[in-house]
Amino acid sequence: MAAGGRAGRQRGKMILFVVEIIIIIVMIVVLCLVMNSKAAQGPKISDLDPKLVEIHEEVKQQEEEGGTMHGYMNIALFGLDAETDNQLYSGSRSDSTIIASINLDTGDIKLVSVYRDTYLNIGTDKYQKCNAAYSFGGAEQAVKMLNMNLDMNITNFVAVGYKGLSSVIDGLGGVYIDVDSDELKHINNYQIGVANVLKCEYTPVTETGYQLLNGLQATAYCRIRQTAGFDFMRTARQREVLKAMEEQAKKTDLASLTKVFNDCIGNIYTSLDSKDILELLKNIANYKIVDENGFPQENMRGNANVGAYGACVIPTSLEDNVVWLHQFLFDDEEYTVTDSVREYSQKITSDTAPYLQR
Repeated sequence: MAAGGRAGRQRGKMILFVVEIIIIIVMIVVLCLVMNSKAAQGPKISDLDPKLVEIHEEVKQQEEEGGTMHGYMNIALFGLDAETDNQLYSGSRSDSTIIASINLDTGDIKLVSVYRDTYLNIGTDKYQKCNAAYSFGGAEQAVKMLNMNLDMNITNFVAVGYKGLSSVIDGLGGVYIDVDSDELKHINNYQIGVANVLKCEYTPVTETGYQLLNGLQATAYCRIRQTAGFDFMRTARQREVLKAMEEQAKKTDLASLTKVFNDCIGNIYTSLDSKDILELLKNIANYKIVDENGFPQENMRGNANVGAYGACVIPTSLEDNVVWLHQFLFDDEEYTVTDSVREYSQKITSDTAPYLQR
């Protein structure tokens, strides 16, 4: 079989999966560039230089030799507390950080939330809450932070603020979510906050149960963190909304998706190029989210106030958590972390042990 043929088919698969991820994550709007040449502007695009996002040499070598992550595509998804377009680039903390990993052979997609308060190397050999990386250095530093700490090979990202998320959900006709009594106590308070940012009105959610939420309501639902489980449950809600969006997108016709693109295209920031994707959109139903989880794992994390950095989620062993991550995402049962991750793990333990023991 010709190498060129294999490369072409592999590229085709990757494009298909990029389409799926964009739809799932809200960033489906980038396809508007292909679908409507009259669009006033495209998504805010920024290529990431692989040399600057710190993919460890051992990780590159393992992938090239058919080891961990071979046959997978990984994308970083950032939900920002951005109030202006400029804050999509930097100056905003990543309220939500999700790794979307796509198996290019099966179409299976797995999602892992990296808890925003996790104490990690933020990409500059300084250690604090990991969501600070985006604030200091934008998407490039945030992706670098993920690659450094987690032995990942991420070179693509999509980032969205309140406006992008709520408008795409509205474009899809809303999403169906089961709102429980504890969530009902808080969802409208969060709606008020988001509505103030977006300078719009909101419709209160008045009852519990499985129901259709509009964009503002679903965005507020993603922000709830006062119930049992706090931020850990909030990330679960975020993944729940993504899965609900996937369901809606797969039921939406091409004309309606086109309108979503036109309405929302200027509200995202991404490294993804939309060329050649439209013709593959019809295959979107072949790909699916099959599992989701959070990092660090419950049995390998602690919580403590770490000096000036406040309340942090602490991986009690970063090394063990990274081993788990590669098992979960890539079914790699024999993964061994790089020397760099082992070094970061020791530093985190040294920094946080005094606070965990109090």
